[in-house]
Amino acid sequence: MLEDDQLPQAAGSLRERRRATAVREILEAAERRIAGHGPAALSLRAVARSLGMTVQALYHYFPNRDALVTSLIAKEYEDLADAVQAALDGAPDRPDLPRLVVAAEGYRRWAVTHPERFQLLFGTPLRGYAAPAEGATTQAVRRMGTIFHRELFDGFGAEQLAAADPSALPPGLLAHLDGLPPEGPGELPPAAVALFLDAWGRLHGLVVLEVFGHTSFIGDHQAEVFRVSMLRLLEDVHRRIPARADGVAGTGTGAGAEAGPPSAGA
Repeated sequence: MLEDDQLPQAAGSLRERRRATAVREILEAAERRIAGHGPAALSLRAVARSLGMTVQALYHYFPNRDALVTSLIAKEYEDLADAVQAALDGAPDRPDLPRLVVAAEGYRRWAVTHPERFQLLFGTPLRGYAAPAEGATTQAVRRMGTIFHRELFDGFGAEQLAAADPSALPPGLLAHLDGLPPEGPGELPPAAVALFLDAWGRLHGLVVLEVFGHTSFIGDHQAEVFRVSMLRLLEDVHRRIPARADGVAGTGTGAGAEAGPPSAGA
């Protein structure tokens, strides 16, 4: 007979595991509510009703709607980041398909597959809701940003990034970027932050246009247009970063190569 200290130890107490299961089911119910009715229809009462719970019972897990929304937004950001990382992890080693493009296509694919969840993150803000200044949502956003600036600037050294051409940014903006906290974009030199914001606006902007139906006239060619745009984006950014003294640019510069047909279009 095994002694108590030889028994396998479960992760957390029974109460903690039951609570974690309940929280997961509540968040999944909230996702279903959003998928069926849009982010604006999210409410504690509707979620509780779909689970056969009372609102009072739901308060044991989320004291108010804002707490539920914060946890849900953090989950969606994590799911999106997981999808992007999975795309990178599963990508073949192809010199004609830079990893930044792979990451961008993973981002786009998640967005067009889960448009309502994407709209919760980037659509019209929910009335009366403001995310905590430092909390789960902030950490999740930073994870996403880290993935993309890692792939965008792959192979470039700190001196190269510091010497990048930020297209004559106003001195006041450069000073502001230089004063950002070290977490997130602040770990990059100001010129690189400016390049990242420019690239992110182009990448994210195309995805938003597609998710909200503004590029439907492209028809079945949206994945192709997106890939070509991302290759051009990468080429533009890398052109504005000086080569090393030995003449070698970043290892992620595959933007000038011929691109094959999109492998993961929606």
